[in-house]
Amino acid sequence: MTPDNTPPDAARSRPRLPSLRARRIGFALLVILTAGALLALMAGATFPAGPDPLGLAMLALFALTLPWTTIGFWNAVIGLALMGLARDPEGLVAPHLRTVVGDEPIASRTAVAICIRNEDTARVSRNLHWMLDGLVATGESRWFHLYVLSDSDDPQIAAQEEALAAALSERFGARLPVTYRRRERGRGFKAGNLRDFCERWGSRHEAMIVLDADSVMTPAAMLRLVRVMQAHPEIGILQTLATGLPSASAFARIFQFGMRLGMRSYTLGAASWQGDCGPYWGHNAIIRLAPFTEHCHLPVLPGRPPLGGDVLSHDQLEAVLMRRAGFEVRVLPEEDGSWEENPPTLLEFIRRDLRWCQGNLQYLRLRGMSGLLPVSRCQLWLAIAMYIGTPAWLGFMLLGLIRQGPFRADLGAIVLAVTLLMSFAPKLATLVDVLARPRLRAAFGGAPRIVAGALLETLFTLLIVPICAVSVTLFVIGLPFGRQVGWAAQLRDADGIPFGVALRRLWPHTLVGLAFAGWLAQVAPGALWLGIGTPFALGLVGAIPLAMFTAHPAVGRALGRIGLCRIPEEVRPPAAAGSAALFRPFAAAATTE
Repeated sequence: MTPDNTPPDAARSRPRLPSLRARRIGFALLVILTAGALLALMAGATFPAGPDPLGLAMLALFALTLPWTTIGFWNAVIGLALMGLARDPEGLVAPHLRTVVGDEPIASRTAVAICIRNEDTARVSRNLHWMLDGLVATGESRWFHLYVLSDSDDPQIAAQEEALAAALSERFGARLPVTYRRRERGRGFKAGNLRDFCERWGSRHEAMIVLDADSVMTPAAMLRLVRVMQAHPEIGILQTLATGLPSASAFARIFQFGMRLGMRSYTLGAASWQGDCGPYWGHNAIIRLAPFTEHCHLPVLPGRPPLGGDVLSHDQLEAVLMRRAGFEVRVLPEEDGSWEENPPTLLEFIRRDLRWCQGNLQYLRLRGMSGLLPVSRCQLWLAIAMYIGTPAWLGFMLLGLIRQGPFRADLGAIVLAVTLLMSFAPKLATLVDVLARPRLRAAFGGAPRIVAGALLETLFTLLIVPICAVSVTLFVIGLPFGRQVGWAAQLRDADGIPFGVALRRLWPHTLVGLAFAGWLAQVAPGALWLGIGTPFALGLVGAIPLAMFTAHPAVGRALGRIGLCRIPEEVRPPAAAGSAALFRPFAAAATTE
């Protein structure tokens, strides 16, 4: 075998990338030079007559917005280059992908652990029956054991879960054992749930496939994870590329169409330099249990919540701890039988985003953690920067309106145009690749629908980004005063949002939008600020009707009928019993109406 564990013939035929160290250094230089160039342009626009305090503050805030913009841009550029030039881009950046062919015997015991908390039991049952039926059909189910790990505190839902576990055990128990456990006190959130599993049953299994309540994986995808882990004992966590399930929700449909366009180029580019320090997203992944149990116990953070106490965003922290222990964290950067459900409404999306915000900002308490690799430490800082950049962006715009000093609109317009292009680069890169390939064009509905869907998704993004930005900023401002989010079950159906609910949740955004629009009209120095501020103001002023419109079932049905923002699984779901209910939500809705 060759050093990267690929068969010799495959190694000779596959082009080679520069060493991982060289790729990381090159990527870091690209990001630093790009951010420096943008900062220089912004400084030239802001200080035509010399620096001033407000202008310097603007420049500092602008700098805080750049990490994710520049990293996303170069991930997209590298991903597009790989998609266009490499015969096997996924295998090139993730050679472990091609070390199994799919017929290797399974010889390790794997737990399938699904973590639930006050979820719709009927939905969980549908997903689990579909996956377990498929596993049994492969003839390999004897190697798997399902664990339903509940943190539910609603007695009625708990009773439904017990009934579900009994039904699953009766149906599959002889071929695939089922264990149900509910914690009375859900300490530690999801990480605590999994820690309890590891301490009770972890020693019985070599690996664990982690699922959320909305996770769906094909049997082939699960068996592939097990086979790759068997072939690579150096891998501690192997993460699949989980894409969105087809949805009857207009909000989820448009959002996940954009995510689907952006994920492939972004993930390919990221995998090219992250390598063995890849991502872990907390679900639809397989974990080697012995090192996870020994090395990935999360600390209780000093201080009180929201930034102290139990860790909310456990996944990235567990990834860096696994890497610190000497095991690799790898990603499978291709779309292959792994899905999740996206939030069906804007309000649910914001609620999830704020939970991630609180969890990521808890990493500030882990700045001094010892023994982390440089890439792992960088990943924790980037997780923090994701939610520091949002208030910084709003602060930059606010200071731009307050500041009365001279400003070079021509340079400012260049910075605006380049920043927008870089922000949309991952979606544009995959869009180019999809349009260039006949098979992908057909899968997404043909070129006219793809372009129309991309335009709709771009408008959608421009409108919801300021809404989410204001939500995050208000939340961050409230953190020092004890504001926090809980770990509640996510609503997964778009049944509409009543006006009163939308008004109660989004009235601050509307007021901010009206105030901003009025201020913009009075003090904006020119077309540049109008160009920046108009979508911002429109999104905020229209937050309430936008949330209600995109949550209305009729809007989702209309998009489904015309095939707009379609993803491939709607047309060609996996060939298995029950697939229509999972992958053709409009057909299922029509059947029940």
